[in-house]
Amino acid sequence: MPLALDTAAQDLLFREAHTANAFTDEPVSDEQVRAIYDLVKYAPTAFNQSPLRIVLVRSPEARERLVGHLAEGNRAKTAAAPLTAILATDHEFHEELPRLFPAFPQAKDAFFSERPVREHAGAFNAALQIGYFIVGVRAAGLAAGPMTGFDAEGLTKEFFPDGDHQVLAVVNIGKPGPEAFHPRSPRLDYDEVVTTV
Repeated sequence: MPLALDTAAQDLLFREAHTANAFTDEPVSDEQVRAIYDLVKYAPTAFNQSPLRIVLVRSPEARERLVGHLAEGNRAKTAAAPLTAILATDHEFHEELPRLFPAFPQAKDAFFSERPVREHAGAFNAALQIGYFIVGVRAAGLAAGPMTGFDAEGLTKEFFPDGDHQVLAVVNIGKPGPEAFHPRSPRLDYDEVVTTV
């Protein structure tokens, strides 16, 4: 068998996992989210920069602020989800580099002194972390409903008014409810994607 994960784990994380569009009202605890983060914090990022920042939306007031920035098709399911995470990149991630990448303490100034470089690097590396976050939600036995249908500028200003962050994704989290999943859409086959040189 070419994979180290057993079939059940493969199914849980990949084959049977779908983007969820409906959830039960069973709450998602802080302990569950902490366990997810403690697993996915090991996602690979360049220079271990770790630019992902997460805001957990729990209160009705925060939920209302969030929903107003979402595309119409994402509003009802987000209003009803037991937990929603706003995932953003921190453009000032380089301030943590001396601690996070002690093997090369000069990286902060050598590579990331200019804001456009940090914005590009941060968005790419936070996207890697977001992929791991979604798999981590699945590993916790929960379903994830990641979305990009929102007013990114408005949502960023609403939840990160400091100007040093950019929202990249919004993820609803919980136990899947009835009719949670659309039919599986096709994927490209190996020979359509992979070439060898």
